[in-house]
Amino acid sequence: MVVAGCTRCIKYMLFFFNFVFWLAGGVILAVALWLRHDSKTSNLLIQQFEGHQAPSTFYISVYILIAVGAVMMFVGFLGCYGAIQESQCLLGTFFFFLIMLFACEVAAGIWGFMNRDTISKELINFYDSAYIKAVDVTGTPNKDSAIKVLHVFHSTLECCGKGDDGPLFKQVTGTLCPKLTAKDFLVSQSCHVKLIDLFSEKLYLIGLAALAVACIMIFEMIFTMVLCCGIRNSPPY
Repeated sequence: MVVAGCTRCIKYMLFFFNFVFWLAGGVILAVALWLRHDSKTSNLLIQQFEGHQAPSTFYISVYILIAVGAVMMFVGFLGCYGAIQESQCLLGTFFFFLIMLFACEVAAGIWGFMNRDTISKELINFYDSAYIKAVDVTGTPNKDSAIKVLHVFHSTLECCGKGDDGPLFKQVTGTLCPKLTAKDFLVSQSCHVKLIDLFSEKLYLIGLAALAVACIMIFEMIFTMVLCCGIRNSPPY
């Protein structure tokens, strides 16, 4: 009777955690879709210059997050059903998916940590390549497209220049940064800084979501193993 009571208690606790896991999957999926369609990042990452698309490494982490959210919702549903039915087969499948998800999350976390500065650096290099052409006084063929790219960066990020701009850029500031007033230039308007801040903020959000999911997964695996053992040891009705 005591074993059966403990098993029933664990079953409902596992169901609760699975339901939280399913909800967390939905939240992560919603956040990932928001990050994918966020106007700031979308405006920057759709730009093209000299036949090259703006670097879209950031979207790799977003697509991973979308996949994780979708799989979490499926696995959470599987875990809820397996807990209610007290099915060792379903719980075993659920545990296998949890292990796979946890391993993928650890791998994605390592990749994200190693490439945490890559996203902003790639976009800074893309901005700088357009910047050089835009301030070129010789009138290169790509100057107009370079100016258009800078307009998008400046209006989206509310910045102007690299922060260490030379006299050539200052001569065309009114053309390249028409929305900024003289007062705005009293505060640092470096696009390099704004790019680093923008993507650091978003990667921090992704990291928090991944940490929360990892914590829930650990509890899920513990309760799943305990429930499986309880089902195995409980006497048949």
